[in-house]
Amino acid sequence: MSLLEVDGVSKRFGGLMAVWGMTFKLEKGEILGLIGPNGAGKTTLFNLINGFFAPTAGQVRFRGERIDGKKPHEVCERGLARTFQVVKPLARLTVLENVMVSAFSRTSNPAKAREGAREAIAFTGMDSWSDTLAKSLPLGMRKRLEMARALATKPELLLLDESFAGLNPSEVEAMIEIVKKIHGSGITILIIEHNMRVIMAVSHRLLAINYGEKIAEGTPQEVANDPKVIEAYLGVAHA
Repeated sequence: MSLLEVDGVSKRFGGLMAVWGMTFKLEKGEILGLIGPNGAGKTTLFNLINGFFAPTAGQVRFRGERIDGKKPHEVCERGLARTFQVVKPLARLTVLENVMVSAFSRTSNPAKAREGAREAIAFTGMDSWSDTLAKSLPLGMRKRLEMARALATKPELLLLDESFAGLNPSEVEAMIEIVKKIHGSGITILIIEHNMRVIMAVSHRLLAINYGEKIAEGTPQEVANDPKVIEAYLGVAHA
C-alpha cells in the first residue's frame, strides 16, 4: 500500500477543468517533485490532496484511507501537512507563538505545545528568532517559519509549495539542507518547485503536469529529457 494514492482526480471550476484525471502514487520515504508551467494546476492539486478543495471526480487515499472531501484540519490530524506558496504567518505573534498554534493540533497542553514548537524551531535553525514578531521576519525566515509550523503538526507526509521562491543563493542552499534533513527524519515529501537545480537535487522522482494533466513521470533525468516536458515547460535552451 502506497502512502499517498491519487486516483483519477479531476477538479472543475465552472467551465475550467483545472485538474484532469490525475493519477499517481507516492511511496513512504520518497521525495516526489511536481513541476510544470504557471497555471498548470500544481497548487490546485495540493489543495485537492489536503482538503481545501473537494474533487469533482476521483479519489485521494492517505495510508489507505480516503481523505477526499475531508476538511483540511481532519487531513492534518491524520498526518498530512503542507506549506503555502504565499506565506502568511500570524503577523503580530512571535515565531514561537506562531509555531505553538500549529503544535496545538497535536495537544491541548500549553507546555507540550511550547515544547513541540521549540523542537520545530530548532529543527529549522530559527532558535535565535523565537521571540521575533513574524511581521519583522525577512522572506527567508518567513519561509522557514512556514516549514516549522507544518513540522509542529508532526506530519508523516509534508507538501511543500514553492518553499524556495524568492530566496537568494545562500538561502537556497540552506533550504536544500533543511529539506534533506526533514526527509532524513523519516518524513515523506511532495514538493512543487520551479528551480530545476533544486528539484533535480532533492527529488527521487518527478511528476510533470501541464493544463491540469500528467505529461511525464519518472526519474528526474528521464522527465527533464522528455520532449513533452521540454516543449511545455523547460524549453529548448534547457535541452
